[in-house]
Amino acid sequence: MKSIWKTGSILLLTCILMIPLVACGKDEVTKVRVAEVTRSLFYAPQYVAIEKGFFEEEGLEIDLKTTAGGDKTMTALLSDGTDIALVGSETSIYVTAQGTTDPIINFAQLTQTDGTFLVSRKPIENFEWEMLKDSTFLGQRKGGMPQMLGEFVLKEHGIDPHKDLNLIQNIDFANIATAFASGTGDYVQLFEPTASIFEKEGKGHIVASFGTESGHVPYTVFMTKESYLTENKETMEKFTRAIYKAQKWVQETDSREIAELIAPYFEDTDLDIMTTVIDRYKEQGSFATDPILDEEEWNNLQNIMDEAGELPARMEYEELVNTDFAEQVME
Repeated sequence: MKSIWKTGSILLLTCILMIPLVACGKDEVTKVRVAEVTRSLFYAPQYVAIEKGFFEEEGLEIDLKTTAGGDKTMTALLSDGTDIALVGSETSIYVTAQGTTDPIINFAQLTQTDGTFLVSRKPIENFEWEMLKDSTFLGQRKGGMPQMLGEFVLKEHGIDPHKDLNLIQNIDFANIATAFASGTGDYVQLFEPTASIFEKEGKGHIVASFGTESGHVPYTVFMTKESYLTENKETMEKFTRAIYKAQKWVQETDSREIAELIAPYFEDTDLDIMTTVIDRYKEQGSFATDPILDEEEWNNLQNIMDEAGELPARMEYEELVNTDFAEQVME
């Protein structure tokens, strides 16, 4: 009887000791909702961070959803439909200019160049930018980073997009590639992997990269509301550390291996195409090598927006950018 009581006591004590351990294990995992503006190979380091378990190592569970377009992504963030948004930094400027008591803070940069390519309907052996004059150009949505940087590059090459081209900008982002494939335009500005797929299928030919022409800008950045950042500093640091791990891994790893790792996110894309695309982005330095958004990039962004006539008001770097977490994880 004494032995039974002793055994039962040990079991009871073990269970009592296990309860806080189980509870602690649950508390260690923090769910973070992330809304990406589109699904793109341009964001390869983000998918690497998930697939390599870098977020999991930090005790984070990522709930990733794709919200098509900058407007929808920011709406999700502002309405608490997501915790973090992956979108162009220009959106944080637009929101602040409209007036808000809870500013949108850029805290970790993912891409640092334009991610689009100039695609011609016909093959061109020795392309010159002046060849675009008097052509029909299928551009991106007005006010978005692709359009603003596209026009900036054209002007740098002596082309006034609104005078020297038959510029088409009234087609939704999701339908631009389809419109070109259907016969609209002599040239089109496309993201990957669509540009490379078109080239492989003979629907178009890549003749230039806007990314190599535009210089460094905070093209795609992780951002959140100031209130969320303030209330979840530990989570922000963990999130940023996972992204930095992925950025370093991407820089050190062969493009084929990267493509194989993130292939589940692009089930309809050929592995060879994925490898080619990642190679292109790595070669032109599109993937940020660290999460810091520096002041020079921020000013470059606002200059480009101003040139495009889309800058509502100039915003101070310290007002909308926080590099504390990026600097901490890089130490």
